[in-house]
Amino acid sequence: MFKTLLTAGLLLSLPTLAVAADITGVPKIRDGDQLMIGSVKVRLGGIDAPSTDQLCLNTKGERWTCGVAARDELIKHAGNKSWTCHARSVDRRGRTIARCEVDGEDIQKWMVENGWALAFTRISHDYEPAEKAAREAKAGMWQGAFIAPWDWRVRNKKTAVLGAVKVPESAHSILLASASGPVAPSPDCTIKGNVNRSGECIFHQPTSRWYAKIEMKISKGTRWFCSVEEAEAAGCRETRR
Repeated sequence: MFKTLLTAGLLLSLPTLAVAADITGVPKIRDGDQLMIGSVKVRLGGIDAPSTDQLCLNTKGERWTCGVAARDELIKHAGNKSWTCHARSVDRRGRTIARCEVDGEDIQKWMVENGWALAFTRISHDYEPAEKAAREAKAGMWQGAFIAPWDWRVRNKKTAVLGAVKVPESAHSILLASASGPVAPSPDCTIKGNVNRSGECIFHQPTSRWYAKIEMKISKGTRWFCSVEEAEAAGCRETRR
């Protein structure tokens, strides 16, 4: 009798668990693959979009803020609509990995198809056809030259440059230097991050007393951030002075 009641109770609870796995609402979009719905941090699964401080090269070989563009295009496309995100797991940063839909449209597919993100094939091969279509159409980042988001986060002299068939000879040096150069990649990205002698990542807002003294160089492990949330998500803490 007890076993029967327990089984019935579990069966009755299953629909509730399934509904709880879905996150719905109008999002606050942080960048091309990260957003907030209510108090839940969501990471779009199966794709990787450029961070808002990442730069790319356009068809003329000029630097442009592709990370900011990826975020803004997503906001323009679906930022004011209600999303339904199907949760898959939670990562070590506490973000819910999910596949999201807007009016029945697969948002991850839209991002990759329009060149604002890449298929994250380490996790999923679902969006490889969409990436191929974007590459052939030279859409979004594919119009010029760029570094894959996962490579850009750990970039070095051996980092591969992707993009148009004829990548400018100077592309490698320009893209490696851009995010840590002396000039912020965009007016939205003015927080400086550096690594102290203890190997700890510290970020400095423009009001910090040390802000002007932080020299932005790749060799020093520096990086521009576009928000406090982004800096903290990267494992950095704010300077105490």
